[in-house]
Amino acid sequence: MSVSPASRPVVGIFWMVMTGFNFVAVTAIVKHVGDDVPAAQAAFLRYVLGLVFLVPMIRPILAARLNRRQVWLFGWRGLAHTIAVMLWFFAMTRIPIAEVTAMNYLSPIYVSVGAALFLGERLPLRRLVAVLVALLGAFIILRPGIREVDLGHIAMLGTALGFAAGYLIAKPLAGEVSAAVVVGMLSITVTIGLAPFALAVWVAPTLQDLGWLFLVACFATAGHYTMTLAFAAAPLTVTQPVTFLQLVWAVMLGYFVFSEAVDLWVIVGGAIIMGAVSFITWREAVARRGEAHA
Repeated sequence: MSVSPASRPVVGIFWMVMTGFNFVAVTAIVKHVGDDVPAAQAAFLRYVLGLVFLVPMIRPILAARLNRRQVWLFGWRGLAHTIAVMLWFFAMTRIPIAEVTAMNYLSPIYVSVGAALFLGERLPLRRLVAVLVALLGAFIILRPGIREVDLGHIAMLGTALGFAAGYLIAKPLAGEVSAAVVVGMLSITVTIGLAPFALAVWVAPTLQDLGWLFLVACFATAGHYTMTLAFAAAPLTVTQPVTFLQLVWAVMLGYFVFSEAVDLWVIVGGAIIMGAVSFITWREAVARRGEAHA
């Protein structure tokens, strides 16, 4: 007898906790490398060094026989992700880890709005209110007029928007090709997309820099894998709230390792955004159950 995903919440939570550890490790290493390597080059090296993990995906990509439309969609997704990754690496050199983590929670909010605007999905009043609440959380983090809004904050707004665009483009593709093809094509297109930007600012990296960036690729790949295991084990309504722990760990990491001050308003704003995301996730799950029983 098979075990349904909903009956394994503890397993799902465990894998999502591990996902958080992996992604916080990525954040810490990128913060450590800092501006020793230009943002575009650091992002490019992270993807180039991570191509070793692409080897098992080569056969599924070749077997997929992608048509012209799918290739174009993968290309546009790669471009959106390329811009988002560069902005994220840049933001890490400018603002505290906690603020980067908190503002990254905006991505699912952009996805909800984008799905309504471009994919024809409904945006009920409750979900619209949740979107506005999330934007309020972002306003609390930024506090324009009260504190200086750094270029890193602007970069993170663009990062979340770019990741959301990539998700929206990937959504129809996910129903046409395997997950291995989706992940593999993202790695290929982003590597190609980052190359000219990296060459424009290239500096000779040290072996130590290459080692750190290879670790970034390792932790990022592990994070996506454990996140997939979490989604397979339990519904999003169980695993989504666990991602808030990433902000807690980011605050602790910033304070104890990088001597960054703890900003209570960033925690409050991040909690508000995460609460809105969790509400949207829950409402979508309720809606799907309603459609299934209709």
